[in-house]
Amino acid sequence: MGKILRGKLVAILAIFLCALYLGYRFYENESASAVLREQTLEDSISTVAVINAKPVPPTETITLPGNVQAWFQAPIYAQVSGYVKMWYKDYGGMVKKGDILAEINAPALDAQYAQAKADLKSVSAIYDLAKITAKRWSALRKNHAVSEQSISVKVAEAKAELAKVRAAEQNVRNFEALIRFKTIIAPYDGVVTERNINVGDYVNKEGTISTPGSISNLFTVADVSMLRLFVSVPESFGPFLQPGLTADVTVPQLPDRHFTAKFLTVARGFDVSTRTAITIFTIENEDRALWPGSYAEVHLTAPVDRNVVTIPSTALVFQEHGTQVAVVTEDDRVHMKSIAVSKLLDSAVEVAEGISVTDRIVNNPSAALLEGDTVRIVTPAPGYDILGTDALVPTEASEPMEVPIPMKVPESMDIPLPMEPPATMEVPARKKAPASREVQAPKKVTALKEQSSQ
Repeated sequence: MGKILRGKLVAILAIFLCALYLGYRFYENESASAVLREQTLEDSISTVAVINAKPVPPTETITLPGNVQAWFQAPIYAQVSGYVKMWYKDYGGMVKKGDILAEINAPALDAQYAQAKADLKSVSAIYDLAKITAKRWSALRKNHAVSEQSISVKVAEAKAELAKVRAAEQNVRNFEALIRFKTIIAPYDGVVTERNINVGDYVNKEGTISTPGSISNLFTVADVSMLRLFVSVPESFGPFLQPGLTADVTVPQLPDRHFTAKFLTVARGFDVSTRTAITIFTIENEDRALWPGSYAEVHLTAPVDRNVVTIPSTALVFQEHGTQVAVVTEDDRVHMKSIAVSKLLDSAVEVAEGISVTDRIVNNPSAALLEGDTVRIVTPAPGYDILGTDALVPTEASEPMEVPIPMKVPESMDIPLPMEPPATMEVPARKKAPASREVQAPKKVTALKEQSSQ
């Protein structure tokens, strides 16, 4: 009797344990189904990354080509005919005012100079004789030994000879001036930028043997302590060409150095073919780093009140309505806004109207986004470019989202399956759920069942 009672108690306990296990499994499956349903609905909403338009600074900068010229630049020509005796300054030579650049050997000029001095001596001797004769004839006036007409003639002859002497003296001075041109000197402090002669070259003011029929300069000397910068500025920038304007200048030979150019003057007239005005700036060049003739990139900045904003070019949407952007409204829905693009930049565009800095603009929008779609805002994962987002994380948490492990459920339960993620979104890989394990009854309960059946 006791054994029968004990067997019934064991059977009741086994049934209770089985019912408890089945209830636990049912509750666990229901919880997993609710989590899966919620996750599926969340994954069905498109995720987007948003940006804000940036206001443009109240200035406008343009880049123009410029031409750097020396403050003074003098081509030096030959004024006498002769042969180059010696040159003393080469390309790049620093010179002071009055330094000798070259010497010219001019034997024909030397002979003419000697002839002029000889002529001066000759006419001087004749003048001396005429002067003495005039004095003697004038002394005879008291005795009335000669006529007054004869005295007047002798005095006039002396004056004529004096005029010849003065003409001869001037001729000598002319040759002396030409003789000085045999020595080529620097007109001011500067640098020799050009030398076109060699020892033995024949030069004159009509040309040289090497370039017959054309006038060629012997040297070019430039004052580079200060430089002039010539820029053709478009007419839209004309109102800002006033004293006080500065420009940032770079040259190819010194790409990492910036020079400041100060406004000097403007032509105050536009070229009708280019609609530009010649503008001159000055550049201090005490260290002689800049060279005349250099090409320069001139960056001009002027204050301009412009009501425009910039956005990345990846935020643009091109549809039949024209250029648009996708804006996320306060209720997280997509609204397409038409914009007016005023300027194309390297990786961005300037927008004149249509959006403001407070609008949440979808960056790199998917072609599947439509007007009124509900979206979920995310931020790019660290390490990815905002212009080409490859991985996104929710804005609420920076850690990866944990997905619950799916449980093994009976086949008869109707549990919705997760939807396929949108083509434009990459869903993080979920953790692989371990294989479901069958729960076995304890060995002691199994042994009691076998005894009761016997």
